[in-house]
Amino acid sequence: MKKYFLAIALCVSALAVFGQAKKPTLMVVPSDVWCTDNGYMEGYDNQGTLTLIPNYKIALQTNAELELVISKIGSLMQERGFPLKDLSASVKSIERMSAENSVITSKTSGAELAESPLDQLRRTAKADIILEVNWTVNSTGPKKSITYNLRGIDAYTSKQVAGAQGTGAPSFSAETPVLLAEAVQDNMDNFTSQLQSHFDDLFENGREVTLDVQVFDNGSGVDLETEYDGTELTEIIDDWMAQNTVNHRFSKTDGTENFILFEQVRIPLYRPNGMAMDTDYFARELMRFLRKPPYNLTCKVVNRGLGRALVIIGEK
Repeated sequence: MKKYFLAIALCVSALAVFGQAKKPTLMVVPSDVWCTDNGYMEGYDNQGTLTLIPNYKIALQTNAELELVISKIGSLMQERGFPLKDLSASVKSIERMSAENSVITSKTSGAELAESPLDQLRRTAKADIILEVNWTVNSTGPKKSITYNLRGIDAYTSKQVAGAQGTGAPSFSAETPVLLAEAVQDNMDNFTSQLQSHFDDLFENGREVTLDVQVFDNGSGVDLETEYDGTELTEIIDDWMAQNTVNHRFSKTDGTENFILFEQVRIPLYRPNGMAMDTDYFARELMRFLRKPPYNLTCKVVNRGLGRALVIIGEK
């Protein structure tokens, strides 16, 4: 009898864990519009092109209202069972790694890590969905209302997957987080339903990522047209992709003897051991495959953000 109840308890526990695992992990950030309006954008040299990106560190350090708003939105999501990644903690983690990454280069070609600060933040936090919030406080006499725009962005593809916007009823409350909570309350259930529908699709059909494969010319004579037992390397990689993607779903957008671009690559959400899978792990699985006989190819993986990775053949 004890064994019977123990078995039931284990089953219930497993179901509970599985149910929790199916909730997407979220991270709340201020929108680019809010950062621009409040002077928290900075220039980033993206391979010779000046790109504006939000400076979350300065925004969090100098705007007390922002932290309260993030905390309030986070609380509303946690009440509905969504796990959260903290923006402030993620920014601090990035700072600890920045000194190391600034000196990491390829041993062969000297190529630096190809990630923007924003890509690095997303990869470090590993949130499934980024919640971007923008708000404006309106005053009418002694009363105030808030106009808001809340967007759910897939952290891997940067595509919008959920949205809610509107203006709350006028209130005598002077606290922005309270006004925001009152304003979004009516739309929150529909918003979270959109988030959950997107994550359910990911769970069934896989997470969408991009994978680049390139050959480094090191004089070995190996390229993607090199044959192994009569099959070109590009076909071998195509077959591996078909076997390791969810429902064999991927798109070979472009390719030559020196590079392949795979887009709309659907990878499993979890590894066989139950841990979350990301683009880096998926790319490393391909790298490990190519390193084995009969190919015995020297390879390395370069992160290009949370949803993109590069496998370089012929370089370590």
